[in-house]
This record gives sequence, structure tokens and C-alpha cells, in this order.
Amino acid sequence: MSGHSKWSTIKRKKGAADQKKGKIFGKYIKEITLAAKSGGGDIDANPRLRTAVYAAKSVNMPADNITRAIKKGTGELPGQMIEEVAYEGYGPGGVAILIQCATDNKNRTLPEIRLLLGKSGGSMGTTGSVSYLFDNKGYIEIPVDQISEDELIELALEAGAEDIKTEDDVYEIRTEPSNFEAVREAIQKKGLEPTECELTMIPQNTVSLDESKAAAMLKLMDSIEDHDDVQKVYANFDISDEIMKKLSE
Repeated sequence: MSGHSKWSTIKRKKGAADQKKGKIFGKYIKEITLAAKSGGGDIDANPRLRTAVYAAKSVNMPADNITRAIKKGTGELPGQMIEEVAYEGYGPGGVAILIQCATDNKNRTLPEIRLLLGKSGGSMGTTGSVSYLFDNKGYIEIPVDQISEDELIELALEAGAEDIKTEDDVYEIRTEPSNFEAVREAIQKKGLEPTECELTMIPQNTVSLDESKAAAMLKLMDSIEDHDDVQKVYANFDISDEIMKKLSE
């Protein structure tokens, strides 16, 4: 199990009980606000905002929350000044980690992220120290029971997908960022319901972890994601199915 796609799979298998709806809503509200701030409040003209709203609706966020977040981003409603900041670092076994945050106080967020990494035996890196190990891609995950593999391959490739493969109980579709919207729209028109649908960072290579380092890495990922200012976290770890089974027992 490796990197972004496998971390999302691990979280899904852990179950909805691990997910705190208020925290999830908070992350989407920040993303919608930032998207509207950077590209305007028109969903049709702002792909980032369109993606954020789609994701928020997928977790049943109320329409009023979405509207308020957009208006905060455009300045129509007052709100805290939130800015985007990215941190790079290392986890157990030298795993590369990218952390994207939305914060109203960088002076608070930086030392807190550094502390989380240090507790796991990791460390902060300098800007650019690990980001070159990841590629920006569109990523869509669809349960295998929604469509046959052959039908999905034909649909996705025709819409501009770069790669489709089957992992466990889902199909993983990757696209170039420029083709992400077209592929997502084709999937929506087909009536399919993705479990993941976002622009993300995919590791070029992975670091294999033994059982102790894998346990520490998963604990670190949980603690980083649980931080209020963290929007997304990416890592290039690889955990074998055998080790994952042991850790799940």
C-alpha cells in the first residue's frame, strides 16, 4: 500500500466512525473560501472552486455553509484572513511528506507541525526538499461494483484520462490536471459516484516500511490530518498488504 491513494483507502476501511464531520466541514469551508478568494465566486468560471464545492457536497455539507464560504472568499461577508502555506518534511524511514495548510497564523502553525514531525522521529525540511518527488495529478476513485473495468477504461480514456488501474475494491483514475475536469464530468454524466475526486500530489517513487515504521507512519499521518490548519497531507510510503493486515488486527 503506497502513497496518497493507499492512505485514502486505509482511511475508508477504518470506517466513518473515525471521521469527525465538523472537522471535515471546516477543511472544506477553508478550501472553498480560498478558492473563491483566488479565482472568484463564479463556480462555472473557477475550476478550483467547482472541485471544492463538489467535494463538499459529497460529504453532505449544507448549501448555506457553501454559500457563506464563497461569500467570505469574495469579501461579501466578513471573515478571518486565511492564507495557504505548504510545509515539507520527513517521517519514519525517511518518508517524504508534503503538508498543505490554510491558516490565520503561520507563527502558530509552523512550530506545531514541526512538533508533530519531531514526535514521530521525523523532521522539517526546507522548501523544495521533497516536493520534486511528487507529481500534480487529477485523481478519481470509483468502487468496482459501479461499472465494469472495460466500460470504465473506454469512458475515462476517451475523456482524457492518463491511467486506470484496479486496486483492491476500487478503480483508480489518474489524469493530467488540465484533463481532470473533462474526466470528472464524463464520470458524473455516467451516473457514477466517486469515493475520491480531487487534484492531488502523487509520489514518483515510494519508500517501503517495516512493521514498526509503518505503525509510526500511520500514526503520524493521523496526527497531521487531525491538525485544524492542515488541509491535505501527502507521503511516499509503501506498506505491504501483510503488514497492513497485522496492523489492522
